[in-house]
Amino acid sequence: MGKKLLLYVLLAVSAFLVFFPVLYAFMISFMTGSEILQGKFLPQSFTLENYFKVFERLPLMNYLINSFVVSFGVMLGQLVVCSMAAYAFVFIPFKGRDFIFFLFISTMMIPWEATMIPNFFTIQKLDWINTYQGLSLPFFALAFGTFLLRQHFKTIPKELHEAAQVAGLSRFAFFWRVILPVSKTSLVTLGAYGFLTTWNMYLWPLLVTTNDSVRTVQIGLKQLQTQEMATEWGVVMAGVIIVIIPTLLLLFLGQKQLQKGLTQGALK
Repeated sequence: MGKKLLLYVLLAVSAFLVFFPVLYAFMISFMTGSEILQGKFLPQSFTLENYFKVFERLPLMNYLINSFVVSFGVMLGQLVVCSMAAYAFVFIPFKGRDFIFFLFISTMMIPWEATMIPNFFTIQKLDWINTYQGLSLPFFALAFGTFLLRQHFKTIPKELHEAAQVAGLSRFAFFWRVILPVSKTSLVTLGAYGFLTTWNMYLWPLLVTTNDSVRTVQIGLKQLQTQEMATEWGVVMAGVIIVIIPTLLLLFLGQKQLQKGLTQGALK
């Protein structure tokens, strides 16, 4: 009993230390400039003035909508492309299949920065600057997502595939009616990963957008930290809290699914 109590205490302290920056940012978002300079942890009064200032100084609602559209689009694109690629690597025999797969997986070792310039020139040639497709399409083919789903698909019994062939199901029908329903956990994991990664992206949206029409929230946060607003950290932290709320909700609601999906393909 004593060991279990000590374990819970250590876990509570660790959780507090990890979550403390978010908690402190939340408190600062309600403080005035003088309270922040005094180093206080709790504001004298909880007012929403800083939150109102965020929406007054930035088209934050437009940025939020853009981030939701881009993140949701990338999530759907990755689910479609990665699931079909993983299905081909597992259930469709063809010459050089394993070599192509390992070649595809090896792209994970290439830094994103090394491919940024070629991707930018491609988007520029297609005239996709300041468009949703320019922000989302380069991220549809995800090597990690294909690997994750392939590992899960390999745990599906081959007899199930043979039974579907005997029943006369086409390859797409087997993929749609059998593979996807039994792979919901891995699909949810990949979807959450794609959404969170895209939501927190900064460099690529900054590169392919030149106006506020399709800019995302991460660029908006950077705009709040300009020289003339540098002293108003209450406003900056209010913007930070607004931006991280969707990611925190997604993590809290889908934590078990994420853990299960990331480990499911490792066990056979």
